[in-house]
Amino acid sequence: MKCNDMHVLFAASEMVPFAQTGGLGDVIGALPAALAQLGLKVSVVLPCYRGVLQSGLDLKPVPGEYSVPLGGRGLGYSLLETTVDGVQLYFVDRRDFFDRDGLYLDSSTGADWFDNGERFAFFSRAVVDLALVLEPRPRIVHCHDWQTGLAPAYLSTLFGQDRRFEHTASVFTIHNIGYQGIFPKDFLPQTGLDWSVFTPEGLEFYDRISLLKAGIAYCDALTTVSVKYAEEIQTEEYGFGLDGAVRAQNQKLHGILNGADYSRWDPSTDESLPRRYSLEDSSGKDECKKALLREMNLDPDGGRPLIGMVTRLAAQKGIDILLGALDRIMEQEVNLVLLGQGSRELEEALSWQEGRFPERMRVHISFDERLSRLIEAGSDFFLMPSRYEPSGLNQIYSLRYGTVPIVRATGGLDDTILDVEDAPVAGNGFKFQPYTSEALAGCVERAVRFYRERPADWKKLMERAFREDFSWPRSAERYLEVYCWASARRSGRNVT
Repeated sequence: MKCNDMHVLFAASEMVPFAQTGGLGDVIGALPAALAQLGLKVSVVLPCYRGVLQSGLDLKPVPGEYSVPLGGRGLGYSLLETTVDGVQLYFVDRRDFFDRDGLYLDSSTGADWFDNGERFAFFSRAVVDLALVLEPRPRIVHCHDWQTGLAPAYLSTLFGQDRRFEHTASVFTIHNIGYQGIFPKDFLPQTGLDWSVFTPEGLEFYDRISLLKAGIAYCDALTTVSVKYAEEIQTEEYGFGLDGAVRAQNQKLHGILNGADYSRWDPSTDESLPRRYSLEDSSGKDECKKALLREMNLDPDGGRPLIGMVTRLAAQKGIDILLGALDRIMEQEVNLVLLGQGSRELEEALSWQEGRFPERMRVHISFDERLSRLIEAGSDFFLMPSRYEPSGLNQIYSLRYGTVPIVRATGGLDDTILDVEDAPVAGNGFKFQPYTSEALAGCVERAVRFYRERPADWKKLMERAFREDFSWPRSAERYLEVYCWASARRSGRNVT
């Protein structure tokens, strides 16, 4: 069988537009369709969340009775299906697990659902059972993050000698190693696995179990979402305690940069903007900047450079060093607009800082897709000072919107942004390395000076940003190579 003839089953807990908390949803919303364009048969299986039921999708029941054994009891469920963009979608429907207000957290309290371990062990087991009944049987089961980490473990242990899976390989993708699905070791019997997997080489993690580690240990191929992040997660600084587990499996580790879905993120077609624009006619970008400033109640005619930021307010995103750098940044006579929500402590700290700079700084505490797009379009610079960033997508979206990124050199930010002062002909942004407020402030000062003092070079920089192409087909080709590699490895052929 040729690699591009194979059937790939994606298993994930998020997919735009049905369920999303971060970049995982964007990936699952775009990569399967890109692989289908290469000729693969691609299916996706997701939990049937409340948002799916309310989405208006034409969901059809899959005939049959379905149940998986878990924790000594059978858990029944229904399967629903539909097709979107040539990709077959399946939804595992068990209402007491997934028909809730919040994917992983109780929205009313902000706390993890008490039964997250059971919910996603059940889902992972249902993924394997679905793979048994699909025709043709999947050659690849591609699992994502801790919520599906048990599926490779089931394929390797419970079904390791099952001839029906003789030619089925598992691929596991780490989108963010900081989220590990850790549960007490007493939970292990509820997964249906026996104690032989509770070892440092298996699921054991400091006398607990990690479902992310299950995927790392038992998959046939391991991927993560940028080349730099594949290096970083093997270090103590970025591995969150799993760096040793990743190093032990590095012979099967592949870094593949996430792509951008330009059908959704393109200023020439973005209907949420007050005026659309493109490289050929960028005048609409100025109108977007004025519209953003007016909406934020900032002076639209002040001529100041505008720095935008759309982010989760979490320690990962560099808010701590931003707070420490604000005095120096605002000394540059810039406007700063920030959209995000998350940590209550960070929300309050940023709101307090807004009060110190009432004429030039706005903090909008919410999730607002329309406003996030206007910030992408209306800003001159897009700021991402992340402590770590596995792939990052906003810097890629910013480039397409002609907005110049200012980023810290980590993960996918380092892979996608080339500092214009290091590469005057090819550079597409500004980058700093040390995770300090001083380094961040210094980088912003360099960027603002470039903007003010070199208008001709600034115009060329914006044009290069518009032309950058991080579309999914290129990344999909790399995934196809990994699928071929994993399939050969599963079949016992020598691979390098």
